[in-house]
Amino acid sequence: MNIGETLNLLETKECRELFCKLYEKKADENKLRYVSVLGGYKSNFGDGEVELFTSAGRTEICGNHTDHNHGKVLCGSINLDCVAAAGKNDTNEIRIISETFNQDFTIDISDLEPSPRFAGTTDLTKGIIKAFLNEGYKVGGFTAYTTSNVIASAGVSSSASYEMLICSIINELYNDGKIDVVSYAHMGKYSENVYWKKGSGLMDQMACAVGGLIALDFKNPVAPVVDKLDFDFAKTGYSMIMVQTGKGHADLSEEYSSIPNEMKSVAAYFGKETLSECSEDELIANIADVRKKCSDRAVMRALHFFEENKKVDSAVKALKENNFDEVLKQITASGNSSWKYLQNTYITGAVEEQGIPVALALTEIYLKKIGKGVCRVNGGGFAGVIQTFVPDEYADEYVKYIDSLLGQGSAHNMKIRPIGAACINRLI
Repeated sequence: MNIGETLNLLETKECRELFCKLYEKKADENKLRYVSVLGGYKSNFGDGEVELFTSAGRTEICGNHTDHNHGKVLCGSINLDCVAAAGKNDTNEIRIISETFNQDFTIDISDLEPSPRFAGTTDLTKGIIKAFLNEGYKVGGFTAYTTSNVIASAGVSSSASYEMLICSIINELYNDGKIDVVSYAHMGKYSENVYWKKGSGLMDQMACAVGGLIALDFKNPVAPVVDKLDFDFAKTGYSMIMVQTGKGHADLSEEYSSIPNEMKSVAAYFGKETLSECSEDELIANIADVRKKCSDRAVMRALHFFEENKKVDSAVKALKENNFDEVLKQITASGNSSWKYLQNTYITGAVEEQGIPVALALTEIYLKKIGKGVCRVNGGGFAGVIQTFVPDEYADEYVKYIDSLLGQGSAHNMKIRPIGAACINRLI
């Protein structure tokens, strides 16, 4: 389709129904984003064949920092996303313009060496392309105009959302849409591990790509178990609100990577690669020697891993039994474990900055007053966002409360959306 035909597609009943699934009450507002993206594409690349793409942000509900050691996570895609208009350009070059981040860069497919910085969107994109080629998939030149409302550097995976968007584009334009989303996730992980030197797992990418509320078990990381849960958060009477606490975590790769590295050091003590191959009982039985050979913090983080997997199992069971009170209990326990055992609520080298603990403390004081609700650190941690579940009738009041203390626009009311990364044209 050319741009005019694609604009007509956005006016169809089928598109309206799709956007209501993706964006609920903000369907019309988001349709205008696609119209704007098509306008940006036409202004920069002309009126050629073009397709539309979306890739969700994500939130974890339970299972903080377990995926990289092949553990369990309960997570979901959210109704913030990266969107793009993209089309083939019959060259060996990929040119991407990001409206949101004011970026315009071109990649020659024959030159995919990372920059000396091992950072930034260009390196991340090169890593995705290289991963496609490594797996024997087709890659070719294309042009893309993108925009994103996924909060950057805030624990809702703006980077993974972007990665899955690029995967969707290459899959649709050059591989007939035949590549599965698990492969997307592995290619995103490869890019972050190799081209960013970041010790990421698969959870961010899986949650952004699969869509909906999902339970993931990474015991076999090549083929993780994906359990799509048929649970409607809207019927619980609770709103999920993400709160930006200040400084993002984009420059905290060393702190982030310390968690999987320390967990794996404990696994190595037992001759294993990851903690999923070990047991909590054998760790406790050898605790004195492990503390000497590894470190106390590594031990604490390993204990978090084992206990967090149990919390995920309990939360998933409760969701299947429609017992949301138990889910809230496990969310609270997960947050407490992250704070006390995992220790990812602030940077140990900069203890004067404690944005996450401040936001958690203020939220706990508020929730105690109303007698309901829970909160926890969300995502990689150290800086970024917290997640709050507050009764619907208090949602607006809580947003005003936290915005008045942390700054206007700090709080964002989120929804779980049923579709992750996809080509819009294919869905209509």
